Amino acid sequence: MAAATSSVLALDVGDRRIGIAMASLAAGLARPLATLQHDVNFFTALGGIIEKEDIGTLVVGLPRGLDGQRTGQTEAIEAFTDELRQHCDLPIEMQDEAMTSKQAEAELQARGKPYVRGDIDALAATYILEDWLAGQRRQQESTT
Repeated sequence: MAAATSSVLALDVGDRRIGIAMASLAAGLARPLATLQHDVNFFTALGGIIEKEDIGTLVVGLPRGLDGQRTGQTEAIEAFTDELRQHCDLPIEMQDEAMTSKQAEAELQARGKPYVRGDIDALAATYILEDWLAGQRRQQESTT
C-alpha cells in the first residue's frame, strides 16, 4: 500500500475514454476527478495528475465476464496496464470492475440532471476506487 500521506488514483479504462477517480488515503473518500481521452496524449496528462495530486498508487479496473471469466476486454486492460507500467513508476493494482459503468449510469439517470458519457466513466472509476479502499480496510482489520 502507498504511503499514508499520498493519494490513490483509479482508472476506468475504455476504448475512447478513461475515467479517473481520486482519494486521499488519510480520508479514504473517493471522488470523480476527470475523464481523459484514451489517445497518444493520455500518459502525459496522467503524469501531470500524478505529480499535482501526490499520487502513490494507481488502481486499474479489471473487467471480467459475468461468471468472473477472462474476456477479450480483460486482455486489453492487462495490455494497457503493461504499457502503463512503462510510463509510470508507481505501484499498480488491479480491482474487479464488475458492473461499475452500469451502476454509474443508473445513478446519474436517477439524479435527473444532464450528464455526458465522460461523467459515467469518472463515476465508474469512483466505484472501482471505493471497492479497492474497502478491500484495503478489510485487509488492515484482519491484520490488527
